[in-house]
Formats: sequence, C-alpha cells, structure tokens
Amino acid sequence: MYRVKKIATSYPRAISILILGILGSSACAPTPGLWGIPLTPTPFASGQGNSFSNTYPALPIQATPLPTQTLIPPTVALPIESITPFPEPPLQEITPLASSEDSAVLYYSQSGDSLSSVAIRFGVEESEITSSISLPQDGMIDSGTLLVIPDRIDEPTTPNIQILPDSELIFSATSLDFNISDYINEQNGYLSTFRDYVGSIGWLQGDEAIRRISYDNSVNPRLLLALLEYESRWVRGQPVNTIQTDYPMGYQDYRAKGRLTIQMNWAITQLFHGYYGWRTGKLTHLKFEDGTQLRIDPELNAGTVAIQYLFSKLNSQSKWSQIIDEHSGFPALYSEMFGDPWTRADLVNPIFPPGLSQPPMVLPFEPKVEWNLISGPHGAWIGQERDDLGVFVPVDINLAALDFGPSTAHGGCEVTPTWVVAAMSGLVVRSANGVVMIDADGDGHEQTGWNLMYLHIATKDRIKLGTWVDVDTRIGHASCEGGVSKGTHTHIARKYNGEWISADGPVPFVLSGWRAIGTDQPYQGKLVKGDDVVVASSVGEKWSNIFRESGEQENTVIP
Repeated sequence: MYRVKKIATSYPRAISILILGILGSSACAPTPGLWGIPLTPTPFASGQGNSFSNTYPALPIQATPLPTQTLIPPTVALPIESITPFPEPPLQEITPLASSEDSAVLYYSQSGDSLSSVAIRFGVEESEITSSISLPQDGMIDSGTLLVIPDRIDEPTTPNIQILPDSELIFSATSLDFNISDYINEQNGYLSTFRDYVGSIGWLQGDEAIRRISYDNSVNPRLLLALLEYESRWVRGQPVNTIQTDYPMGYQDYRAKGRLTIQMNWAITQLFHGYYGWRTGKLTHLKFEDGTQLRIDPELNAGTVAIQYLFSKLNSQSKWSQIIDEHSGFPALYSEMFGDPWTRADLVNPIFPPGLSQPPMVLPFEPKVEWNLISGPHGAWIGQERDDLGVFVPVDINLAALDFGPSTAHGGCEVTPTWVVAAMSGLVVRSANGVVMIDADGDGHEQTGWNLMYLHIATKDRIKLGTWVDVDTRIGHASCEGGVSKGTHTHIARKYNGEWISADGPVPFVLSGWRAIGTDQPYQGKLVKGDDVVVASSVGEKWSNIFRESGEQENTVIP
C-alpha cells in the first residue's frame, strides 16, 4: 500500500538513498462539460453500465476493421495481467567523484523526471547533478538512472514515503480492468442512487458522472471513488451529516452545494496542481490551512505529491499527517477498497519508456488554407478555483494544449466549412460532446500509448466513433461546442499512457515541423520552425497566421 525509500538497491520497489559524509559531485476553457456551464450544450446520452454514452465507450469498444490492425474483440475484456511490463533497468555502478564540501544524495530517477525539475526539487543547479552517464539537458531522464546530487535541503520535509503510484492518479492502463458502474452498484452506497444535475446536459447518474469526469480529465476512477468514500462515505455507505451530504469533498461553497461534479473537479484541480506542479518543478512546498508549511521531500513521486497537496488545502498540518498515514489514513482505505496499488503499477511502469518521443504529426488543417494560432500552451482540460475575491476563474495547470482558429468573415461561434483533419493516424475512440479522441496504437484504449484530443468539433460532419483515420482524414469542423469558447476554433492536446504531455516540455509538441514554445503565462507563446515564428493571438492578428504546405504527411521530420 505504500513504499518507503530504503538503503537497499531494489529499483523500482524502493529507491535507494545514501547520505555520504563527503562525496563529490483564451481562447477556450474545456471545463464546462464538467462544470455545467457549456456555452453550446451537447446532449449527453444516459444508459446502463459502461456503455451509457458514445463519448465514454465501454472498454474495449467495437470499431470498424482496420486495414492493418487487429482489434481486441468487443466481448473480450483486456485483463490487466496481459499488459507487458517494461524491463526493470539495471542499476548502475557508482562512480567515485572528486570530494567537495557538500554531502550528497544518491537518487534513482523516476519516470517523468527531467534535469530541470530534479534540480528544483533538490534546491541545486542543474550543472551540480552528476551521473555516470550523459544526462539529457531538455528531455526526460531514463527511469532508474543514478544521480549524485548535493544535499542542500536544510528544512523540515514531508515524510519520505510513497503512498500512491503515478499510474493510479492518471487515467492509465491500471484502470482497464475496472468497471465503474459495477463497483458502485455492488457497494450499494449513497452514490449508487445519487443523480447530479450538470448544466444544460441534464441529470447524470452517479456512475455516469464519475465516468465522465475520469475520461474528460484523464484521472483514475479508483482514486475518485476512494476520495469520495474517505471524505463523505458516499461509495460504501451513507453520509453521516449534512456537511458530507452537501459538500462530499469538503469544499464548502454554496455554489458547489450538493453538486458532485463541481466537488470532484475542485479536488481534481488540487490533485493536478500537485501532480503536474511536481512534474515541472513549479511546486516545492505545501501550505496548510493553519498557515504552516513544509518542503516536499525531493524523492517523492508525482502521485504521492498530488495526494499530499490535495489534503493540505483544507486541513491543518497535524490533521494532514493523520490523513496521509499509511496505516490508518487515506492510503490504508485505498488499499482496503482496491487492493495494493503498487502491484498494479508494476505491470505498467514506467509510464514513460526510455527515449520517448512524439510520433510525427501535421498541423490539424488542410494545406494552403489560412488558419491562426489562437493560443499557445495552456490547460488540456481546465479546472476552476475561486480567486481572492471569491470569483470562480479558470485554472490552467498542465499546459498541454494549443488552439487553432480558421479564418471567418463573421467571427463569434460560426461553424465554418473549413475542415479539421487528423494530425496522425489512429482509431477514433471518442466522438461526441465536441470531443474527438484519436488513439495512435489502435488498441481502442485512450489509457495506453499516444492519444490526441480535439475539442470544439461541431456535431455536423463529425467523424464517427470507431473509424480508423489516416493523416489528413477529415474529422469535422471547428466550433464552440464542448466547452466555453469566445470564437470558433479547435483545441488539441496530447496524452501518453493517460498523462497529459506538456506542449513546451521534455517531449515538445511538434506539428509539421513547428515546435510549440510557451511563456510563464497560459495562452501566450508561439510556434517556431527554423527562422519562421508564428505568435499566438486570440483575435487572429496577422502575426498569428499559419499555413500548412502541400505534401506534408506523417513522415514530417521532428527537429
């Protein structure tokens, strides 16, 4: 149920650590489908079990035959045991280095680590981190790489205990064997009969709401149910007071009263602050309700930090310590409900294999048609929080998305005849409510491999669920459907093994050779190709114009 960093060298079951006395060295906000305020509502079909909606198909889905692919038969569930684990990386020999005044920490890198994020966590310069192998300056460090890092942290830190694997937080392959509806109904708790009203979408059954939230945010449904049970007893029993009934995640705001979807998405926003903040190095400390703070232990994994961050938002430090206790707190409940999460994680880790790179992709529109870069890197699926004045504002956390808008004579939310096309080959595994999801490996599961999400695709002419697409296959028209939008455009974002991939991160977003570059502010940024630069503009100014050249196909070279 948890992992303690030990001196033994058994990667990845534990990360070994030795402290040596002397050792050298704008445009869109896709939240509304969840928050219940879509500008252009799309009906959301209800039904039974895991097949209640075309947006969130039962796994595996029925698909049209692929030209060279053999899909999993729709009557055969993909067992979690069939997932082939990545080989465990060999431990590297420690190379003695010249002595210095600092003691040092021996740290084995974790999946998703980059040199910059590790340096920030440990409070050192990138140049001070050494290894027996050459380290990538921009990309991800291969999981299991031994790093020698000066021991500079001289303040109290959170416990050095891993309580949740990353694959149990994101919508990864560990969820493939989990039937949301069956589990909820078997527990026969408050959630099994609860209905939530989501804006113009209408009423959703409890299992429908959890399923929709899981897919849209790319978050593991087991975690959502465990949090709901821990905070309010909604899953396996009944809430014991009106606070638990009205505010099942403890988020006490009258606009969120009795609203499961808003409550859960507030929690997901906090989880993503922790998870993606740790990934990028933007987060180093927890601040508690009582005003105290702790530095996050630099060797923790992103999934553990996400849980620590969420529970720090509404609790004092002393209460928080009880909640994260592996014997009596939330981790114990999680294992009681769903078994040992580390056993499942071992089947799919590392999330990012060595040398991960993006498959070739083209710009998502047809050649020689004028489009605009409306927004630089911003949130793939955006949360909401209240600002200091109590006003709900969008929150961009995982800056994985880009926005493109077609030229239009009238502006607004006019659906133009201009086509959005497939940027890569794959299988359409979702197509409804403004969303089209393309699965590159064609296995029918967006929890595995590379997936590309399109948002704001109009209902008219939208490609059908289960269709195999090649590069340049027309998938629909840009619109304002599927979320709040100030104007017609399409929003695209990448996932790998269920995790949103930052557009300007270790694995950059590259389309037809154009590389995304962000700034400190969401929605700003540019695309760069050689000496050519296209700067984002929410109103389509001339410097945001971009054309795709004829003849660009899937073999476009990635710089």
